[in-house]
Amino acid sequence: MDFIAIGLFFLVLLIALSIVWGTLKTGISPMMSSSKARQTMLAAISMDEKGALIDLGSGWGTLVIPVAKRHPNKQVIGYELSWFPWLISMLFKYSLGLNNLTLYRKDFKNADFSTVSTLVCYLFPGGMVALEEKLKHDVVNNKITIVSNTFALPSYKPTRMIKLKDFYQTPIYVYHWQPK
Repeated sequence: MDFIAIGLFFLVLLIALSIVWGTLKTGISPMMSSSKARQTMLAAISMDEKGALIDLGSGWGTLVIPVAKRHPNKQVIGYELSWFPWLISMLFKYSLGLNNLTLYRKDFKNADFSTVSTLVCYLFPGGMVALEEKLKHDVVNNKITIVSNTFALPSYKPTRMIKLKDFYQTPIYVYHWQPK
């Protein structure tokens, strides 16, 4: 019995350290979008667009998994640095047989945006600055729809802003990015 308790203790410690490490590395803990935010974000994206949908910071998979399930012919990609949330997403991916979903455990700053048509994210102010810089330097030809929970791109006006009817009046920003 003591070995089981010790094993569980170390497993919980490993998970906690993984989340703390990911939080220190990225500047934000893996936060789930609320149900209202997820539904609003899903409604704001057009799945008719050609190209991949990428979730920047896919966390526990609460947005990327439903997108992949609802649109089995769409290439869906998630990027997550935190080990444990990524592992949970991988378990869902394989248990649900989502062959159209690719999950990377790496920083979205190293992602290839050449085939993307839609980006979804729930980042933080520094992450939005990094995203804007990446878009300015990496997106040359394609038009991209960006749907962001809570945080805006610093230098661009959204095409649309939706305020949720929740306690925080959470904003969902929608952009149609075109290279200048």
